[in-house]
Amino acid sequence: MDVYLAARFSSFSRTTIAQHIRAGRVLMGGRRLKPASILALGETLEIFIPGIAPERPPPPLPPVLYEDDRLIAFHKPAGMLAHPSGERFVWGLIGLARRARPNAHIDLVHRLDRETSGVMVMTKDAEANVILKKSFMERTVEKEYHAIARGEIDWSVREVQAPIGEAVESAVRLRRAVTPTGKHAHTTVRVLSRMSGYTLVSCKIHTGRTHQIRVHMEHIGHPLLGDKLYGQPDEVFLSWLQAEKTANNPLRQRLLFPRHALHAQLLRLPHPDDGQPFGIEAPLPADMRAIVDGKSPTWIEEAPIDDPAG
Repeated sequence: MDVYLAARFSSFSRTTIAQHIRAGRVLMGGRRLKPASILALGETLEIFIPGIAPERPPPPLPPVLYEDDRLIAFHKPAGMLAHPSGERFVWGLIGLARRARPNAHIDLVHRLDRETSGVMVMTKDAEANVILKKSFMERTVEKEYHAIARGEIDWSVREVQAPIGEAVESAVRLRRAVTPTGKHAHTTVRVLSRMSGYTLVSCKIHTGRTHQIRVHMEHIGHPLLGDKLYGQPDEVFLSWLQAEKTANNPLRQRLLFPRHALHAQLLRLPHPDDGQPFGIEAPLPADMRAIVDGKSPTWIEEAPIDDPAG
């Protein structure tokens, strides 16, 4: 038991795992186990080790924007994962949805980054999932985002057609860049509102490249407010990964916002029943709305998961 769990959760030592097992934080069928207990294929463990087990109670289910027999759409808050990742359990939107609709076959159709808020659609049966995934692949789904860009943009509309690929000279493997060897990428950027030092823009993406909006906005000289990766030197992102998340962190003074200010405003997709397109919208969340309404961006407190209805 202790060997298996230490290998599965590598940030915990075997000694620490053994202590938790002895304390009764790992059960099988409701009974306590020993570090030397032997595991067999197909057995189910109940793990209550802090840092591995999910928080209790789970976060509240985000607001439902649309629901019928085949689809359900949520207003995903910033800070919430679409699905769990990494070796430790965290509540993702998919888990909360399945918990709330136990009789439906809930599954993902697309994903939003952790820091991105807005419309996220899931299917409630396998056939609907196949149909909608095909629609996303064939680009028959219209996707519009709202974003707060740094700087006061002096034009109204711009078609950004710039290929996106790996940023080969970057020290951050995750980073993408406009590069001649990249894949075709097309974004329509439209100015919605101008504030002092910032601009609210609509970004309609015609292709689906990784980080497309963030890369294209950096490319045209107006990276997103709060972006830790784009519009910043690599050192900012790398320092952030290692930094203590405290209120006096100097990186906060540089970034001024707890997340990249990006919101999935509209998703227009064909319904799996009849193929007729319909739209689902999510209002701008409170944190971005405050900036649009004239509040100067400041990052003082550790930001909780945003309340989309706020």
